[in-house]
Amino acid sequence: MRVSVDRDRCEGNAICVKYAPAVFELDDDECSAVRVDPVPEAEWENARKAVAECPRAALTLQE
Repeated sequence: MRVSVDRDRCEGNAICVKYAPAVFELDDDECSAVRVDPVPEAEWENARKAVAECPRAALTLQE
């Protein structure tokens, strides 16, 4: 599984960091960034939750 961030849509709300801190972080521009690629299997459920809860739909999941 892979996730990506659309930097044009991201507002830096950090919802993804809340649900999947092992997968996402905020970069120096306060935009979400992927920490690990591909996502470890143990983090799949957290990554799915982060994608589903993103208020700007800035995250894309590729299974």
